Amino acid sequence: MGNIIVGSVLLAAVAAVIAKMIINKKKGKSSCGCGCSSCGTGGTCHCKK
Repeated sequence: MGNIIVGSVLLAAVAAVIAKMIINKKKGKSSCGCGCSSCGTGGTCHCKK
């Protein structure tokens, strides 16, 4: 029974993290939390269309 509870909590945490990443992506926010000016791959994340 304990394994089911712990597994459910972990699954909920992973789902919350993925949902937050999707929301941030739709808002155009960076996933790393810092600015892109000093990032070496900043041009590949936010390429101009």
